[in-house]
Amino acid sequence: MTSRTTPPPVHAGGTLLFILLSAASGLLLSLQSRINGALATALGDPIAAAAFSFGVGLLALALTALAAPTARRGVRRIPAVLRGRRVPWWYLAAGAVGALIVFSQSATVPLIGVALFTVCLVTGQAIGSMAMDRVGFGGAAPRRISIPRIIGVALTIVGVIWSVDHGAAGTGLSGQLLPMGFAVLVGMLMGFQGAANGAQSAAYGSAIAATLVNFVVGFAVLGAVMLARLAGGARLAPLPAEPWYYIGGLLGCIFVGLTATVIKRLGVLVTSLAAVGGQLVGSLVLDIVVPAAGSRVSTATVLGTTLTLLAVALASVSGAHGTAAAVETRQKIRR
Repeated sequence: MTSRTTPPPVHAGGTLLFILLSAASGLLLSLQSRINGALATALGDPIAAAAFSFGVGLLALALTALAAPTARRGVRRIPAVLRGRRVPWWYLAAGAVGALIVFSQSATVPLIGVALFTVCLVTGQAIGSMAMDRVGFGGAAPRRISIPRIIGVALTIVGVIWSVDHGAAGTGLSGQLLPMGFAVLVGMLMGFQGAANGAQSAAYGSAIAATLVNFVVGFAVLGAVMLARLAGGARLAPLPAEPWYYIGGLLGCIFVGLTATVIKRLGVLVTSLAAVGGQLVGSLVLDIVVPAAGSRVSTATVLGTTLTLLAVALASVSGAHGTAAAVETRQKIRR
């Protein structure tokens, strides 16, 4: 069983720091999407690309856990935490969601592009995260979904859609519906992933330990599917020689670790919205610095990104106010 806890109150500067960390994780997610999509194209198999990405991340986490004393202590706590049911065993499914995220990047980005993939993922994130916040999933206290927060979510979706370059679509709408729907579903599950990883991080006493569990489960799922495909006759193209194809897993480690660290402070919704802002900024920077074939930065892209960042600020201020009010109410009750 898990107990519901109120996130510790933080001053304005601390809240801003956590929002910036969450935004940084979103920026890394946009870069990971581009890299994993390129690896899937090079290998000719999105599952193989996802498995390679998770494998690299798992190796990096294992080395980190060996080197860092706090991480080693957290890893040693994992069996006792699971045996004692301090977190439900099905929270481990967060790793399978991580595998789905990486697979969705590898499978859909080459089909619909980073921008449209981000639209669908963000739409799912906004819906799923608000639901997780409302029920207090993961042991956190339920957070009231106020009108400003609903407006913030709505503006986030509008801003992301506005930022898309609709003229860059490479396929018809009918060919995009299935990958778009898959990306929305994965985005909705990201709220569960973040909350479950946050609960595990608190139970193990280490975000690295929680991230390691996430990657072990995800790699096991992807590895089993890949082995079955190879046994069935699937063939892969030669591995690309450029090292940058393989750093997606490292970026995924940082993304999961940052999310598990900040989600208890900000809640699922604000954490996700801040990450959305980072994703948009990251996509914008990528399109300017290393543009993909056919991509271009338009005025709508810049204005849509700006609107989304303002929406994140609105939802974040409202969320921080709601948390402070909840803490004050509980203190009055105790008196």
